[in-house]
Amino acid sequence: MKKLDLLITGVGGQGVVLASDIIGDTALAEGYDVKKTDTLGMAQRGGSVISNLRIAPRVWSPLITEGEADVLFAFEKLEAARWSYYLKPGGIAIVNNHALPPLAVSLGKASYPPDKDVMNILKQRTDRIYFIDGTRMARELGNLRTVNILMLGCLSRFMPLKLETWKEIIARYLPEKLRAINMTAFDMGRKEVKDGHLG
Repeated sequence: MKKLDLLITGVGGQGVVLASDIIGDTALAEGYDVKKTDTLGMAQRGGSVISNLRIAPRVWSPLITEGEADVLFAFEKLEAARWSYYLKPGGIAIVNNHALPPLAVSLGKASYPPDKDVMNILKQRTDRIYFIDGTRMARELGNLRTVNILMLGCLSRFMPLKLETWKEIIARYLPEKLRAINMTAFDMGRKEVKDGHLG
């Protein structure tokens, strides 16, 4: 892998920072240089959370230039549309098909866009779009909090990092009682995406 720039986004409480930490530590464990920076904003109140994560043999800056992200990894679909301009043409968008309307929508001051509008925005950047029903799958698994690990399973299909390294790092971040269900979620995510691999 020469270089991989990931823009990870979602809203507060979705585990964006945890996901970026796991990705970064997995890459570090395989000998890559990693730089990251997180922007939390009003995360504790359900606002946007953005993580810039850059992986390469040598990385000098943690910030991704607009239009240069190889992957847009979004835990919420409006956030995917909002930050789509960071995705390079032909890049990969992996999006949790889940809506968490912002406060303006809840107050009736704005409307949440339909899926076709979100898709059209993403299609201005790329045709490589993966809408994943991650929240539904996590609910069916019996624990909604596994959704970020499930989504990491999807992402792992596009990264040349060993499966055992992913699972080793994920296990480090989770209490023992939650490891089994999260490993199941990770495997479910991997099965959702059959093609791919970057590097």
